[in-house]
This record gives sequence, C-alpha cells and structure tokens, in this order.
Amino acid sequence: MSAISELSTLRSGRGRARTPQEKAALRRENNRDNKAAYLFLAPWFLGLAVITIGPMLASLYLSFTRYSLLQPPEWIGVQNYVDMLNDDRLHHSLKVTFTYVVVGVPLQLAFALAVAIVLDRGMRGLALYRSIFYLPSMLGGSVAIALLWRQMFGTEGLVNQLLGAVGIQTSIGWVSDPSYALWTIILLHVWTFGSPMVIFLAGLRQIPVMYHEAASVDGATRWTRFRRITLPLLSPIIFFNLVLQLINAFQSFTQAFVVSGGTGGPADSTMFYSLYLYQKGFGQFEMGYAAAMAWLLVLIVGVLTALNFLLSRFWVFYDD
Repeated sequence: MSAISELSTLRSGRGRARTPQEKAALRRENNRDNKAAYLFLAPWFLGLAVITIGPMLASLYLSFTRYSLLQPPEWIGVQNYVDMLNDDRLHHSLKVTFTYVVVGVPLQLAFALAVAIVLDRGMRGLALYRSIFYLPSMLGGSVAIALLWRQMFGTEGLVNQLLGAVGIQTSIGWVSDPSYALWTIILLHVWTFGSPMVIFLAGLRQIPVMYHEAASVDGATRWTRFRRITLPLLSPIIFFNLVLQLINAFQSFTQAFVVSGGTGGPADSTMFYSLYLYQKGFGQFEMGYAAAMAWLLVLIVGVLTALNFLLSRFWVFYDD
C-alpha cells in the first residue's frame, strides 16, 4: 500500500482500529495543519478585530454617551435612542431613504436584467458592450459623476437643452426643485446598473438552452418562456442582487451630498439618512447621537435582510 493510501486509511478510520500511537500522530499532524492555517489567517483576523469589530464596539459604546469629539464621552444611557423618537428631521430622512430604496432598487434591477437579456442573445463585440455598461457602476458613486449630474439637471443643463431641442421649453431646475430633486438621484442610481447586469448575464449563461428549445417545440411564446423558465431558474441570482443592492442603497451618501451641496436640500427633499447622520456627527458634533443613528441603520438593514431571506422560500427556486 502506498504512503498516500496509508494516510487516507489513517485519516478515515477505515480498516483496522487505530493504535494509541497512530491517534497521537494524527493529532500532531492535525495540529500542524491548524497552526499553518491560523498563521495564514492571522492578517485577516487582525484586520477583522482592529478595523471592523473594534470600531463597531466603540460605536456601540458611544451610542449611549453624549460625545462632541472635543470632550470625553459622557454616559447618558438610552437617551440618544429616546431623542430619535422625537426627531422629526430623522423621520423625514427615513422617509426619503425608503422612497429611494423602494423605487430605485427594483428599477435598477429590472433595467439591469433587461440589458443582460439583450446581451445574452449574442452580438459582435459583446465584451466591449459589457465593459461599457459596467462602467457606470464604477463611476456612479464618485464625486465627479455627482457634480456632472448636478450640472446636467440644472436650469441651463443638458437635460433642459435636449428638451428644448425637441420643442419642450422648460426652465425647471431639476435638482433645485423639491418635487424633482430626489427623482434625479434615483435616476442616477438606476444608471449604475452595470454590477447587477454582469451578475445577471452570468446567471443567464448558466440556464440550459434545451429548456427553452423544448418549450418552443411545445408552442410556448417568448414571454411564457421568460416567465416560466428564465425567471424561476434565475431567482437565486435575482435574490442575491436584491439583497446586495438593498444594503448598498441604504448606505448611499455621495450623490445626495454633492447634488445638494451637503444640505440635503432643497427643502430636505434629498436628506438621506446617511447624510443626516453625517450632519449630526461632523456638522453639529453630536457624535454620540450619530453613533445611535448608525446602529438604528444596522438594525433596519438587518431586519430587511432577514425578511428577504424569510420570504425567499416562497419565490426563490434552487436545484434541490
């Protein structure tokens, strides 16, 4: 028997019973393997403790204090959380953020899926188109794009110029009018569809062609095949993109900050929750209150994510 076979037999426990010496040798070997694994994982564990867990615990402590960054924290218990119940501006920021998420995320995913389906049909230069469509996801959260967006939707911006070219004369400042400002940012969010689009495209490539061919032979229309074959088989990918984009949307900050000049205006129409948190922490130096707001956001995202997982059993279909 070769050395590899002996080691396999020793590890699996098959064959004769192990002697105490063999058990001790196996334990030593396992310990050596574990030490090597821990050594390679040490940088990750260090980063997790210093960069993630440490700041989270510090933030949790600060959420129970009055802390202005200039003076030592003062313990006040749950007062920050009680104050949030009476903060009308915080409630408004939650309303704005939920509107952004509820409208923007489904529109973005629907648009990404539509583009992925078009690209999945096959075309010359597919790699080029895929890269071009993915580019907005890389740039959409940048300050430069937010500045460009503010210029495009200004009173004399490109949007009004294009409308004027087709005979629609308007002088609306889309980013300065409370009725339209939030919708321009939602449009920017939808425009950054590249990341979910690439994931959808990969999922579409994994659906066996024979299913569509068999359905076509049976007389199924293109819409029926999409509804009965593509969507059920793609549901795990849709679920993954939904959870990922939901979490990202709740953390949106740069677009609203740049478009509104950091004020959340006009009339708080773009006052995202993360922007209000920033104003409280670094504008008004109420860092303890901002930490409490951050943990409320963690709770909201956690509950919605858990709810998505709970409801996924009714519409997400796996191979098993």
